[in-house]
Amino acid sequence: MALLIRDAEIDGRRRDVLVRDGRIAAGPPDRPCEVLDAAGGALLPGLTDHHLHLHALAAARLSVDAGRSRDDLAAALGRATPDGSGWIRAVGSSDDRLDARGLDLLRPDAPVRVQHRSGAMWVLNTAALSALAALGGLDHPGVERGPGGVPTGRILRADDWLRARLPAGGLPDLTAVGHELAGHGITAVTDATPDLAPEAAVALTAVPQRLTLLGVPLGSAPPPGATAGPYKIVLADSGLPGLDELTDRIRAAHAVGRPVAVHSVTVESLVLLLAALDDAGRQQGDRIEHAALVPRELLERLAGLAVVTQPGFLTDRGDRYRREVPAAEHPDLYRCRSLRDNGIAVALSSDAPYGPVDPWAVLRAATTRLTPDGAPLGPDEALTPTTALGALLAPTPGAAPRALRPGTPADLVLLHTPLAEALRAPDHGLVRTTFVAGVPISGDVV
Repeated sequence: MALLIRDAEIDGRRRDVLVRDGRIAAGPPDRPCEVLDAAGGALLPGLTDHHLHLHALAAARLSVDAGRSRDDLAAALGRATPDGSGWIRAVGSSDDRLDARGLDLLRPDAPVRVQHRSGAMWVLNTAALSALAALGGLDHPGVERGPGGVPTGRILRADDWLRARLPAGGLPDLTAVGHELAGHGITAVTDATPDLAPEAAVALTAVPQRLTLLGVPLGSAPPPGATAGPYKIVLADSGLPGLDELTDRIRAAHAVGRPVAVHSVTVESLVLLLAALDDAGRQQGDRIEHAALVPRELLERLAGLAVVTQPGFLTDRGDRYRREVPAAEHPDLYRCRSLRDNGIAVALSSDAPYGPVDPWAVLRAATTRLTPDGAPLGPDEALTPTTALGALLAPTPGAAPRALRPGTPADLVLLHTPLAEALRAPDHGLVRTTFVAGVPISGDVV
């Protein structure tokens, strides 16, 4: 049955919108239909999160929150109950010095693994290291070792290796995550997990949002219900590839018609990437994931690329950046406005679970640049609320924001208030109903 959304604010005017067969239809209804009274609330195209990690987000929701200090972690682990396999999993640690010895002081009686907030490192206590050793050894190059070759408990960039040695638990259920995203008004997501196994890619299609996958291997097709995006390449801080190796990977992707989406969070990795693109050539759709540090002198060299960035990190940990990043580099952190001013397409995303998943919090961060201590970091990089919203409404980085036009898919978010009011105080609580193809996936239709 068709749906008539009555008295919705669209582009500053109060209008009725008819939805039929999953698309916005022209004209008034020609037969009986359901009616939803918008009561003047803004009706928008659905929001897009251009970079997140769905399985990691689902797992994080089932894990212990490490908090912001070692005292927070100690309290959380003290309360934690081991899962069915006997392990304790914590996420979101900002403790750069934590190791097995320190973790043993907090919880020695069960295998514990703690994920660093970057997602690039796990820290295991002695019980966990012993369990892994018994399951096949500690032979991954990411296993950090101290004097005498003794593992420190810190394991870098080894998620697949670690997962293969942990007690089998299967992939997490994405039902709650899909509902959470819908509650924020998100109707499309790009999963940025690299090198997806076929079963993991299929499992991701369980979310009700439209799905793009960066981790589809070259030469492979995405599963039904998903689209293959640019090919994800991670430039790991712990071991950058050589220029020839990176150039060859970019060329291989371009040769099969895939642009690249390259993870870069340091100046060194950005310089390497730009050199590789100079050698390999650029393809429409090539993009940089994060671009956490962009010196002003490199801005012109990014022209023609897209940047998918996460200003939400400023509200989550910007006070740490202020303390730990040299003051001269503060203007280079998570640039937004200067990128756009130099003709570089900017898309906003969460990087959840490593950054705040709420797109309204991301929008606030992009417009205020406020850190947890209440002061702005790089205020000259702030976007206007309208521009920030447009970066969340674009279907792909650099594309024009989606608009509500007859014939377009009815992927919609209805707010409780007019848009101007929502942009003055962005909050996910303003989301009333979210639709994908005209079907409500969150909220009410009465």
